[in-house]
Amino acid sequence: MKQSRLYIPTLKQIPNDADSVSHQLMLRAGYVRQVSTGIYAYLPLALSVINKIETIIRQEMDKIEAAEMQLPSLLPAELWEESGRINTYGDDVFKLEDRHKREFILGPTHEETITTVVKEYLNSYKKLPMVLYQMQNKYRDVTSTKYGLLRSREFLMADAYSFSSNSEQLDIIYSQMEQAYRNIFDEIGLDFRAIYGSADLMGGTESKEFSALANIGSDTIAYSDDSDYSANLEMASSKLPDNPTEEKKKSELIKTPDVHTIAALASFLNIASSKIMKAVAYMADDKPILVMIRGDYEVNDVKVKNFLDADLLTVATPDQVTEEFGSIPGFIGPKGLNPDVTVLYDSSLEGLTNFAVGPNIRNKHLVNANFEDLSDSEIEFHDFRVVKEGEASPDGHGVIKFTNGIRVANIYKLGTKFSEDFGANFLNEDGKSEPIIMGSYGISISRLLSAVIEQHNDENGIVWPASIAPYQVHVIPINYDDDTQKKLSDDVVKILKDENFDVLLDDRKERPGVKFADSDLIGIPIRVTVGKKAADSIVELKIRSTAETIEVNKDELVNSVKILLKNQ
Repeated sequence: MKQSRLYIPTLKQIPNDADSVSHQLMLRAGYVRQVSTGIYAYLPLALSVINKIETIIRQEMDKIEAAEMQLPSLLPAELWEESGRINTYGDDVFKLEDRHKREFILGPTHEETITTVVKEYLNSYKKLPMVLYQMQNKYRDVTSTKYGLLRSREFLMADAYSFSSNSEQLDIIYSQMEQAYRNIFDEIGLDFRAIYGSADLMGGTESKEFSALANIGSDTIAYSDDSDYSANLEMASSKLPDNPTEEKKKSELIKTPDVHTIAALASFLNIASSKIMKAVAYMADDKPILVMIRGDYEVNDVKVKNFLDADLLTVATPDQVTEEFGSIPGFIGPKGLNPDVTVLYDSSLEGLTNFAVGPNIRNKHLVNANFEDLSDSEIEFHDFRVVKEGEASPDGHGVIKFTNGIRVANIYKLGTKFSEDFGANFLNEDGKSEPIIMGSYGISISRLLSAVIEQHNDENGIVWPASIAPYQVHVIPINYDDDTQKKLSDDVVKILKDENFDVLLDDRKERPGVKFADSDLIGIPIRVTVGKKAADSIVELKIRSTAETIEVNKDELVNSVKILLKNQ
């Protein structure tokens, strides 16, 4: 391909609105252009990278016998109303009407659609298992768009869906998909971690996330410094030391005027926040829930939501604390609430004695309280807290450390949520009807572009891994108008293309410095410079990642390029 015929609108200056390295470089190197807020055009170089990522994905999907198909982006809203996700996704869903006033959405994901499409055919255990996948744009009206392709309103996904007759089949496919994703990310040169994640809006019983390590990552990854344990902060757990053993004291109700917060109460009582039982009030699907946790910890909303299997979890308003809980904001506690309130206790409280807690009485707290003062029945403890850095890893090896990550993929065991919603049943071996067991799997292809660039760049531009670079070799004649250089450049391009290398020829009438700077910015792995030794058929090879150069004869070019690319 001649560079003069390729649309690569490079920029010398960093755009003011580019807020990450990958965003800056994709704009400067002519990979993308913004059309509207959070909406980008993929220019020829970006599309070339995308096509190579898609090829790698297809190769891995073929290995596990997944079949490619295509679902529509424009979806009838009634599908999402039937599953209930039209409400849980809320304003993130793009909604529109056709000329007949029928409501539609632009698909943010396709579980409802694929279930509707396959349910008539996958009606027997003999047709299961099956895995189908597609590569398609998704749409989400996110409140904040930043970092270019990392948080956009239109993005490209490779999403797959599995259908099984039993949990054993699902487990096998889930494991195969996890390995396929690992192979894909290894092939494209991504430094990543597979971590335990939350099913969140997807539902289901188990999920994993794949996060690319990067400073700008919006996800916090908790990992052990001495084992393979890693999890999204939303799902991470840790081992806590036992609470100190003390002789129990007699509880006492004392006045605490206008003391509404943990910090204020700790100061007023002159005690550590770890000696306070904190209450956090929630509404879970319109049901009042009170979570009790040690005062030096924060409640993890995702863990609470998952424990309750709730569709919607929100912090209770002051009016709801009064009306639904029968309490007073700032003085709420587990005893004396309305009878329909469910009280949950975090494991940080286990063994705690002589603590302070709200008594549901204005301007008062119960001090030196113990669990028998709060409940006549045995209390169960569960993990509802946000872990802290430095705590012991839950597997007993090492301590918890934090790092940032860019979420690039997820795998979910959906179970029967969507098959039950849409009546996708099959006849088992005994002739009985059962809901199909499903899995959902997705890679954000467009986000991968940003994630790879965040990890592979230097002060001069992008440094693409050879497997997904838009071109493998960049041929740059110093002066393409010179007959000798032109002939050798054309010969080099033909020789390389005959060996199935992707080659870009810079035939532009530009100064050598401009050509070299653009080549570094674009990030092609190998540069071939045709210059003053063209008459002797000698060219200079430069490795983009290391800046090393060597001179080779035209006859040695193919083997040299093969060796150099193999090491990229």
